[in-house]
Amino acid sequence: MSKSYFGTDGIRGRANRFPMTPEIAMKVGMAAGLAFRRGNYRHRVVIGKDTRLSGYMIEPALCAGFTAVGVDVLMLGPMPTPAVAMLTRSMRADIGVMISASHNPFDDNGIKLFGPDGYKLSDELETEINGLIEEDLSKRLADGAHLGRARRYDDGGRDRYVEFAKRTLPREMSLEGVRVAIDCANGAAYKVAPDVLWELGAEVVKIGVDPDGTNINLNCGSTSPAALTAKVREVRADIGIALDGDADRVLIVDENGEVVDGDQIMAVIGEAWAEDGRLAAGGVVATIMSNLGLERFLNERQIQLARTKVGDRYVVEHMRQHGYNVGGEQSGHIVLSDFGTTGDGLVSALQVLAVVRKAGGTVSEVCRKFEPVPQVLKNIRFSGGEPLEQERVKDAISLGRDRLGQGGRLVIRPSGTEPLIRVMAEGDDLALVGEVVDDIIGALRREAA
Repeated sequence: MSKSYFGTDGIRGRANRFPMTPEIAMKVGMAAGLAFRRGNYRHRVVIGKDTRLSGYMIEPALCAGFTAVGVDVLMLGPMPTPAVAMLTRSMRADIGVMISASHNPFDDNGIKLFGPDGYKLSDELETEINGLIEEDLSKRLADGAHLGRARRYDDGGRDRYVEFAKRTLPREMSLEGVRVAIDCANGAAYKVAPDVLWELGAEVVKIGVDPDGTNINLNCGSTSPAALTAKVREVRADIGIALDGDADRVLIVDENGEVVDGDQIMAVIGEAWAEDGRLAAGGVVATIMSNLGLERFLNERQIQLARTKVGDRYVVEHMRQHGYNVGGEQSGHIVLSDFGTTGDGLVSALQVLAVVRKAGGTVSEVCRKFEPVPQVLKNIRFSGGEPLEQERVKDAISLGRDRLGQGGRLVIRPSGTEPLIRVMAEGDDLALVGEVVDDIIGALRREAA
């Protein structure tokens, strides 16, 4: 039986363990190169990475695979995921590759593939590449005269992305007089993000910009915003910006050191764009995990909230199918399709800054759009089987829905990346919400025992 290399967000795993080995990475390069070969012109791939130590192992293996099938390679060095997607389109590359495990610890890594349009690959293309990885490709390699060439394009790629990000702000808008604290998570944006903010006129205080290969996302970035909240208070910054390891997520910190999550960011941008006549399709796309308070806030303003399964790829798919231009996740994946094809933490932060500057208020005044409905989320690990199919668990879930009623929501789902079941409930009565979650977790625990 053929192995499945692709998960919910490309190929991901522990570095130097299957499937994140040099051998598999080289085969991915060969397979993806062959899948995208069209005609006899010189094919091109751009490869970016974050700052994980294992990137030094995976990048040359991918390069070997691509050049072996006649594809030229431009290595971008440390570069945000959205920058790789943008450069794939801008440079007319056939394929874009990002080497990253996003917000995961340093000893994980992953390979994300983008098509020439800058979007993540369809399930059909991933299936085709998956099959090619399993094949013997020795007879499909390029001959000596048609091997691909590889070269570094570090500064050129960074410069292009810096200019692109700056142009997403209105031309007349400056960040002069704004003190910005930014946490780059010791990750892919550690160079470009501070440069963009400084060139736009901001006074920049930066942390998480000293990667050593092992400290990406370590007690920093959007998954650990405590360091940034402390820095904002220390330097009396007007705003804090927390990115994750590959900079496709963002959380905002207000001048008081309080975190503004992805739901609030979508509310800020969605409302502002609706008032300016820029909001497409009359709504915003979020996942089933976004807070009920966001839905109520938008609905009060005649803005629709469309919900999808968890995962930014599902948000993007729904946006493309139905013409939306604002979407995202509570975790801080914000997708603004007027500017890009995937979540872009820096560009999203710039749009929030634009709204704050136009409003003339503080971040706390402008970015606290709604009071979140009490929400409880708990995870339970399981070792196998199908605990959600057990009658005791089904009964607990049914009873929980009845107790929450029309004014609440209950979401139970297996994790796409770990052997976990996530149980989330929300409603106006926090005590009731907590009881419902605990009862379902209890039923799952008894089945897992």
